[in-house]
Amino acid sequence: MRSTDDYIIFYHLIEQGSFSGAAKQMQLTKSVVSKRIAKLEQDLGVQLLYRTTRSIKLSEAGQSFYEQAKRVYQAVATAEESIVGLGQSLSGSIKITVPTISGELILPGVIAEFNERYPDINIDMDLDNRFVDIVNDRFDLAIRTGVLPDSSLIARKLVDAHWVVCASPKYLAVNGKPDSPQELVKHNCLAYSYQETGAKEWAFKAGDELYQVKVDGNLCTNNSSALRNVALLGQGIIYVPRVLIHDDLEQGRLIQLFQGQTAKCLGIYAVYPYTRQQPEKVKRFIEHLYQGFQKRSHQF
Repeated sequence: MRSTDDYIIFYHLIEQGSFSGAAKQMQLTKSVVSKRIAKLEQDLGVQLLYRTTRSIKLSEAGQSFYEQAKRVYQAVATAEESIVGLGQSLSGSIKITVPTISGELILPGVIAEFNERYPDINIDMDLDNRFVDIVNDRFDLAIRTGVLPDSSLIARKLVDAHWVVCASPKYLAVNGKPDSPQELVKHNCLAYSYQETGAKEWAFKAGDELYQVKVDGNLCTNNSSALRNVALLGQGIIYVPRVLIHDDLEQGRLIQLFQGQTAKCLGIYAVYPYTRQQPEKVKRFIEHLYQGFQKRSHQF
């Protein structure tokens, strides 16, 4: 069954008479509206619009689809009017999916602060490093790290996560401290494989120049906590998000190497489906997430 969003976007496109007008009405970008219409035509196998530089006109198939879209829009508007006010409620549940690092290290404190402010809102948090389908799995939002795939989902950057190379004093005492990234080839480098195709190619910079150093070691894992614990035991050198080992660096349990030379930095985003009337509780939670991550940005 086709998403009602396709009908509503098409309805607004014809009513507004332009892609920019429909984008403004739907609170989307013009490019997203254009892509959605192009995919709609591709899926239906018909041309719905005749486009010129100044106007759009309906084809015969487009006129028929517009009539259906108008009915869908009116039905949705009627349904929304019948429950007006319920979306403003600051109670109920918010279902989120988050990667393990954020879920274990950052979210507990952020959520605790949110619960103190809004005690009638329950947070259902699922820790999972895979990219789940938040629409089909009925999540209100997801926390995601790295380059986001092109989609109709809305993303708000929370913070930039910088990665660092580090090792324990024990490891460095036994094996020596490498003076440059190139010397890593002589060391046991433990790889973090979460969302990575090049877990054993570590990124560095020299001025404006970026380069990769191929490393090797006796452990590769997608579990950040396991990698940290092995490093604390003096087993090797790791390249991980700074937030994972922030306290270890502060307490001297791990020593940062090549400060200012590591090149890896990934954005952390709150990602959520587009909806014309987002529940107020979700709006406030997203804003609280942003403020919470920004307050802790020194850890990243």
